[in-house]
Amino acid sequence: MADSDNGIRRLASDHSVASTLDRLEALLKERNVTIFARIDFAADAAKAGLSMAPEQQLIFGAPKAGTPLMRASATTALDLPLRAICWRDGDGNTWLAYNDPAYIVKRHGLPTELEKNLAAVIPLLERATKKE
Repeated sequence: MADSDNGIRRLASDHSVASTLDRLEALLKERNVTIFARIDFAADAAKAGLSMAPEQQLIFGAPKAGTPLMRASATTALDLPLRAICWRDGDGNTWLAYNDPAYIVKRHGLPTELEKNLAAVIPLLERATKKE
């Protein structure tokens, strides 16, 4: 079940951080969604001589979905392309978080019908966190 706070939706994942994002990346690629970057914050911290729990971010999008939002409000590009962040908390639980589409629409004063352009990936985010 998703938890939402300040426009951030959180999903508990049944998988590790890396596996959750591997699954999400595969699901997005199946639907021809562009993967712009994958950032491994823990690996970057290790390169700097620091340590942290596993945490990664996936940045992705589709111009057909995002362009209408940016045409409606240029500031939407602050929240596009979309991103999902996955981390392991202090109790060993894995979480996946993303911006709630309704929050992005409200934040940028977009027409509500454009929310569907962002919401299309939610089933993929949910699926990536669940055992199948």
